[in-house]
Amino acid sequence: MTAQLRLEKVTPDNVLDACRLKVAPEQERFVAPVARSLAEAYAEPAKAWPRLVYDGDRLVGFVMAFLDVRFGLPGPPDGEDPLRSGLWRLAVAAGEQGKGYGRFAVDAVCEEILRRGQKRVTVTWAPGEGGPEGFYLRLGFRRTGEMSGEQIVGEMDLPRG
Repeated sequence: MTAQLRLEKVTPDNVLDACRLKVAPEQERFVAPVARSLAEAYAEPAKAWPRLVYDGDRLVGFVMAFLDVRFGLPGPPDGEDPLRSGLWRLAVAAGEQGKGYGRFAVDAVCEEILRRGQKRVTVTWAPGEGGPEGFYLRLGFRRTGEMSGEQIVGEMDLPRG
């Protein structure tokens, strides 16, 4: 990993490169294609925060957060539903894993969530051998005991600035 890591918004100039980003074949069952993520971001622009991960001029990943979403969860005594923010999608290009790009992307999502005043980040992952569970647990996420469809829900408290 170099000091030239950065996130970029998806633009007309880089959207085709984003759609061409592929994870390793054995990971395809764990993450949706970037094109689908971008379509979902387009359909829900108030919720989605899609970004591309670059190392210098090289596209190495894609991350998308969901921000300030109400899920109809039990709220505080005043009856208000709690907001949730978290990691919606993460894809690191085939051959680029293990270089810190995923951690960089998750850290950037956490920073954005903190900037917006939230104190917890949520993530879901599909269970299975070769899946992302170990990665998320190493970053500090813990299982909540909830499921979102067939995916495990994890969360992590963010540092209190």
